[in-house]
Amino acid sequence: MIRAALTIARKDLRLVLGGGVGLAQPVLLGLLLIFVFSLSRPPGELVPPQAAAGIFWLASLFAMVLVFNTLYALEEHNGARLALVLAPVPVHGVWLGKALAGLTLLLIAQAVFFPAAVAFLGQGVRGGAGQALLGLALADWGVVVLGALLGALAQGQAARESLLTLLLFPLLVPLLLAGIKIFAACFAGDGADTTGWLGLAGAFDALFSGAALILFPFVYGGEE
Repeated sequence: MIRAALTIARKDLRLVLGGGVGLAQPVLLGLLLIFVFSLSRPPGELVPPQAAAGIFWLASLFAMVLVFNTLYALEEHNGARLALVLAPVPVHGVWLGKALAGLTLLLIAQAVFFPAAVAFLGQGVRGGAGQALLGLALADWGVVVLGALLGALAQGQAARESLLTLLLFPLLVPLLLAGIKIFAACFAGDGADTTGWLGLAGAFDALFSGAALILFPFVYGGEE
């Protein structure tokens, strides 16, 4: 499964990044959200750390929706999804490959969003950088686990971006709250204990990773 997943992830990344435009829309949308929210503060007034963290994660989630629609559209547009289903590899490898490709693309986008949040929202790393990185890893994995599962469900549906958003965002509320609290502590530098939020993110990842492994074969291979 791992070998098949890495092959699929490399293929998707090559197709998305090869033309230089596959990541442009998610990154531009995230930057636009950060910039527009920055205009809501009066001149000279800083955005509160928790609000800034919420804006960062909101930009990340909207970017992720576009990323997974793009990843699954690669096979949908040329009719290759059936070939992946019938290929002599575990279908879970498709889910893991899409998740790894989505994680890579999301991290690239966040590498743009974070300095934009620092510049436009007046934030900075004032403490807890290690916990923030761990929280980022846990939250991002939870996001891509669900994105890879529900992205497959949304394919072939009319207005699939809206469907993916409606399905995904309510499920991600606990993980989103954990990510916001962890990043807010990093921006504020107040020494707040985020261990409980890290535990929540880890439990979320474990729960939905197991659920995705069980459900993905039915979601991806059961619809024609």
